[in-house]
Amino acid sequence: MTATASAATTEAAETAEIAEIAETAEDIPHFGFFELEVLRTRRLGHSFLRITFGGASLAGFRSGGYDQSLSLFLPPAGREHTVLPSTAEDTWFAQWRAMPDEERPVMRSYTVREQRRTPEGVDEVDIDFVLHGDASPASYWAGRAVTGRRIMAIGPMVAENKSVRFQPPAGTDAILMYADETALPAAAAILDRLADGTRVKAWFEVPHEDDRLVLPTLADADITWVVRAGGAGRERTDHLLEVVRAAAIPAAEAPYAWIAGEAATIRAVRRHFVQERGVDRRAVRFTGYWRLGASEEELLAEAYAGRAPSEDPGAAL
Repeated sequence: MTATASAATTEAAETAEIAEIAETAEDIPHFGFFELEVLRTRRLGHSFLRITFGGASLAGFRSGGYDQSLSLFLPPAGREHTVLPSTAEDTWFAQWRAMPDEERPVMRSYTVREQRRTPEGVDEVDIDFVLHGDASPASYWAGRAVTGRRIMAIGPMVAENKSVRFQPPAGTDAILMYADETALPAAAAILDRLADGTRVKAWFEVPHEDDRLVLPTLADADITWVVRAGGAGRERTDHLLEVVRAAAIPAAEAPYAWIAGEAATIRAVRRHFVQERGVDRRAVRFTGYWRLGASEEELLAEAYAGRAPSEDPGAAL
């Protein structure tokens, strides 16, 4: 793995979310297994594909909205559907881990873009995928998803659950947001739910001009799109910080910041908000969705070993 961003990392599961995977089934009745069937797909931009899932089990699915996440089990290359040896809460994880590498479904964390029940009484869930070639198992699968394909997921059975991380304190009078393409679906879902007139300043970083999506919201949202102009690592982060520093933010007594994307970048943005903008660090929620130079499997291994970085708002800068 080089020090440049690889296609295999840009869809990596949230680092903190991965750390909870082994515990998730123990949170029953908060979380459970669901079988999702592809109903349709729709291209949203150069990098984004929306897949709409259905399935009878979704009658028990309860998204909490905002940045609600769930864990998908994607079948290995050459398999049409996900097969798990167990979905029992006390055995699934060990049995999944014990599967041969070539048979084990790939587990990845994604955002619930929207959950709804159609007028016909059909339960549907939209999930937006970032497409960036075949090196990433999730991008590979999503690019070949067709109606009728089935995958398994662990998701919420109650709306109030720990996988909704957007939690502004009472009294918040402005929202600051940063997301790269991996976190844009979560940011869009947050904007969907904000109350009329909520003041928002957001920076969304995407790889291509036509990844600048229309994001409906009732909020009073000022969105700056940052189209990546090349470069990686520190060069990319420095360019982003120049854009963020140059922008005015809403005057507020109690702002709340939500930051998600590449791990080093979000740390830099968080540091800017706290040290240069005066945002209380306890009012900053930051989540690393991927890390430059690390594969998803490396992040998983770190999480299993208890080395995943903290996203505690009170953590040191």
